[in-house]
Amino acid sequence: MMSDLPSDLAEEVLSRLPVTSLRGFRAACKKWNTLSKERSFTRKHLAQAKAAAAREFMVVMVMNSRVYLMGINLHGVHESVDPSINHQGKLVSLNDSDRVDISRVYHCDGLLLCIAKNYSRFVVWNPYSCKTLWLQPRSPHPRLDWYTYAIGYEKRKSCRNYKVLRFVDLAETEFVKYEIYELKSNSLRVLDVTSDWKIEIYARGVSLKGNTYWFATDKFPEISNNVRHSVDFLICFNFTSERFGPRLPLPFFSLNGDTVSLSSVREEQLAVLFQRGDNLKMEIWVTTKIEPEVVLWSKLFLAVDMQPLTDFPFLYTDASFIIDEEKKVVVVFDKDKDVMNTTRNTAYIIGEDGYYKEVDLGKSTDEFQYPLMCSYVPSSAEIKQGNKRKKNV
Repeated sequence: MMSDLPSDLAEEVLSRLPVTSLRGFRAACKKWNTLSKERSFTRKHLAQAKAAAAREFMVVMVMNSRVYLMGINLHGVHESVDPSINHQGKLVSLNDSDRVDISRVYHCDGLLLCIAKNYSRFVVWNPYSCKTLWLQPRSPHPRLDWYTYAIGYEKRKSCRNYKVLRFVDLAETEFVKYEIYELKSNSLRVLDVTSDWKIEIYARGVSLKGNTYWFATDKFPEISNNVRHSVDFLICFNFTSERFGPRLPLPFFSLNGDTVSLSSVREEQLAVLFQRGDNLKMEIWVTTKIEPEVVLWSKLFLAVDMQPLTDFPFLYTDASFIIDEEKKVVVVFDKDKDVMNTTRNTAYIIGEDGYYKEVDLGKSTDEFQYPLMCSYVPSSAEIKQGNKRKKNV
């Protein structure tokens, strides 16, 4: 029997299992559970997981209110081999034990921030260690779905101090509230933020090097001849200083109805997808340098006319994507292009010289819930909390 294997051989065999199998073999027997918590096993298993991530992209995705781990293999692109997107499994340690529907997911350093579908609470979760920390917001605002969330960390020499930012800043209602929750000290602080910019409630921030970046526009744009002249840019929240940085320029100018979405590239660079709403032309730009107070852009990474391919714009409220720099390919996640088939989720794989493929991701039980994803790399990052009691925030 496998449980009778010598410890060193069992470690070698079990370290090759995917992240989605961790909970299963930990529950199989006490010996394996103890083995999985040893430092040597963790080091070896994470090395295997990162090697697998180098061969294919790993992403976490919300579909049908559950969080899935998926592998995206693009090695055959441009070589007459179809790309593949494989469901590696549902990350069960969260959904099955707590039985909470999830609406959105964000990634930072191996930790996931998941927002409950009814917005009544949210959770910081490490799928690798199966550790979770549930937080229940306490807010005077009746519309919890108007809040924006982000996860990041304060950079220290010895460790990383993880934090969650939660805010609502609506010029229309003049309701403003910024809160930051520090996991290690189990403390909640209200931040004093005055902004002349706005982040739309549907905008999804991207974590990069412990900070989070959003697409933003003027809160009070100039109006002349009954036309609103709004400037667009990036804005960054620095989790070390707990402050927003200056406006960071974009390599394009967008209008209402255009799609703008952000994604991380190997957790080192930022990519932005820009699609014109009128002619459906899509551009992908990638940074050469990105910090809370400075950004430099490379030459245009990819430009494609999407009208003959899909004849619809990617949804500006929920577009999510990844890029493969080597293959010069972008994978965009959205609904099926057939307007009569809005329950099907689809990945659109787009490259140079007219390369275009569609991959069916499966049926959705909710036609209004889009396949939201973010890149994922497993880690042993610890969720440390000073006070073990549940905290209302």
